[in-house]
Amino acid sequence: MKAADAIVVGSGPNGLAAALTLARAGLAVDVIEGAATPGGGCRTEELTLPGFQHDVCSAVHPLATASPFFLRTDLAALGVTLRFPKVAFAHPLDGGRAAAVAGSVDETAGGLGPDAAAYRRLLAPLVRDAQLTVPDILAPLRSVPAHPLAMARFGLDGVLPATRLARRFSSEEARALFAGVAAHAMLPLTAPLTSAFGLLLTMMAHSVGWPVVEGGSARITGALIGELTSLGGRVETGHWVQTLDSLPPSRAVLLDVTPRQLVGMAGSRLPARRRHELGRFRYGPGVCKVDWALSGPVPWEAAACREAGTVHLGGTLAEVTRSESEVAAGRHPEFPYCIVAQPGVVDATRAPAGRHTLWAYCHVPSGSSVDMTARIEAQIERFAPGFGDLVLARATRTAAQMEQHNPNYVGGDINGGLATLRQTVFRPAVGWNPYRSGVPGVYLCSASTPPGGGVHGMCGEGAARTALADLGVA
Repeated sequence: MKAADAIVVGSGPNGLAAALTLARAGLAVDVIEGAATPGGGCRTEELTLPGFQHDVCSAVHPLATASPFFLRTDLAALGVTLRFPKVAFAHPLDGGRAAAVAGSVDETAGGLGPDAAAYRRLLAPLVRDAQLTVPDILAPLRSVPAHPLAMARFGLDGVLPATRLARRFSSEEARALFAGVAAHAMLPLTAPLTSAFGLLLTMMAHSVGWPVVEGGSARITGALIGELTSLGGRVETGHWVQTLDSLPPSRAVLLDVTPRQLVGMAGSRLPARRRHELGRFRYGPGVCKVDWALSGPVPWEAAACREAGTVHLGGTLAEVTRSESEVAAGRHPEFPYCIVAQPGVVDATRAPAGRHTLWAYCHVPSGSSVDMTARIEAQIERFAPGFGDLVLARATRTAAQMEQHNPNYVGGDINGGLATLRQTVFRPAVGWNPYRSGVPGVYLCSASTPPGGGVHGMCGEGAARTALADLGVA
């Protein structure tokens, strides 16, 4: 068997993106995965009942339609079908009200009453320039933007705390809508850069949509592995790599792991200063995730929620802000902000006929072992009375269990580290190239490198391009 030119440890989306980038350049690549099945956070399993397919972590994929790596990867030709809900995301409020992002900026603005003009002013220029800015947003900040004026427009608003940007709206509905999407940052909404998360994800909703994958997110993993193997790459599962010294010789090693794991794997090969820098890397809050098998669709009071692939729960801007602040302070919110994904609105293959799957999580303090199922279900019931009567089975993973299931989720942090201002500019540590590990020939390609969490493949592609440059491969 031919020895590999490069070894990739970890088969999450970034590990596979790294492997594919290397293989497309002509290198022989081996991928080693510790879990029994590949994919990391991009997997689909029967977590509740037979015939009910649940996404283990990532479920909705706006960045998989817009990132430069996936634009160079023909997912449709590889057997992946994306399904686009009519409503990208919705945010219900008490009394059967809701705000929603659906269709164009004008269509969405038309549902925001007194905030229609403010919404158009904020989003229309960003959506117009999305094809120009997204590649720069998903690149390390040390990169010179290809379109500086468009990036400046995004950055001036994006650097603001979400609570401040939300003041541009006057209605509870519009403010709550922005709070719900900005809270994907997993930071207090009073923190800088939280607006960037809300703006980017809303731009994506208007420009490319928030699709789910027919049959489950694992289809993306299968597609990437299919292309990799067609190029001669190999994938080995069920093999946990404990140390770099245990790997066979190769010209390059790329690690889809966190800085904490890198330090443990490298041991004395990592310079003391670099070990200290990586030890300072900060991880974010964890998540407690629940999956349900349901006898029917969720009975949302607001009609927009019944057509949404994603629903943000938590009430008003003030309520969502309070929930995220409590998590940051180490407390478990009584009324948590929740992200809910309901693929069944566009994908009937996820469950037996007439049945549905539902996926949700809330943020919790890092490492939490608290089961938040009852609090999450109470938030759903608040906006969808009768939900509990539909539950056939449920499966819960606390933040601590999320890490046990996937060691990359340190403390249950699914984003690979806090997206603070410092860790956005310097991720995972201060340095010109964020992908070089400090050990010659070894590179970090996980979500702990730029641009951070999400199924976009850009961390893997960035690390692979660095490795190719160091190897002198065009």
